[in-house]
Amino acid sequence: MTIDATLNKRLRRVVRKHDKMRTNGVVHRVGRDGLIRSRPRLMRPQFPLKGVIIVFALLVAFKTMLIVQNGAGNHAAQVETLRAGTMVERAGAFIMQEDPLTTALAGFIKPYFFSL
Repeated sequence: MTIDATLNKRLRRVVRKHDKMRTNGVVHRVGRDGLIRSRPRLMRPQFPLKGVIIVFALLVAFKTMLIVQNGAGNHAAQVETLRAGTMVERAGAFIMQEDPLTTALAGFIKPYFFSL
């Protein structure tokens, strides 16, 4: 490598770093030697993972309470009637079908709720 090639490589790296600083922001850190070093702020993914987890947990809780309240047989019958309907109803049947997690939670919760 020539001197020009290494200089261009370093220059490209510096320009890329400064572009990231301009778009994402800057984080300043004080090192052990007392120098203040600037680096680009790391951008987190924009996908709201926490929101998806909350929606999934609420859906599982809703399905569990429906199974406990209606009973497993009645719930399965209602899902079968949805399965015979329109495309939206079939999608709802797919979402509302029993799965091992909701069945286990319903078996655990049933003695505590809706006892007759």
